[in-house]
Amino acid sequence: MIVVSDTTPLISLLKIDQLNLLSHYFHEVWIPMAVFEELVSNPRFEEEANQIKICPFLNVVKVENEKSVHILQRTTGLDRGESEAIILSDEFCADLLLMDEMKGRQVAEQLDIPIMGTIGLLLAAYEDGRLSADEIKKSISLLRMSGRHIGERYYHLLLERINKREKEVR
Repeated sequence: MIVVSDTTPLISLLKIDQLNLLSHYFHEVWIPMAVFEELVSNPRFEEEANQIKICPFLNVVKVENEKSVHILQRTTGLDRGESEAIILSDEFCADLLLMDEMKGRQVAEQLDIPIMGTIGLLLAAYEDGRLSADEIKKSISLLRMSGRHIGERYYHLLLERINKREKEVR
């Protein structure tokens, strides 16, 4: 299974100390060079950068089609990391692209690239029993407090599923 990730899901998972969910579900995640550089280049986040550098299940992969990356950036306004993640997913017919940004998700959908975001991953972890309802709510709260944008639609979907499941258990 080939799974490619953009920057934002990795940052979000680092913020809530759940990066290992990726290893559990996918064993290996490919990140394009631009995403790696975004993750490790900011000196304010040295601890997070070190986690990324030593993470055994993240595999940094070079995008072969640079021209496509540039065209995608110019025509869509996506940043380099998002563009490389989409092109890498397309080049290798990835089974899944991890991406949170709406514009990037829309572009990936137009290319028929399957997508999952941070909320989808948390939902899977909840439904599998890896994370409790309280852990999910705490994670969402931490993400919001740290300035991570969570789309209201996905946030409410997650809460609906949690509430529905809690009622079923009672």
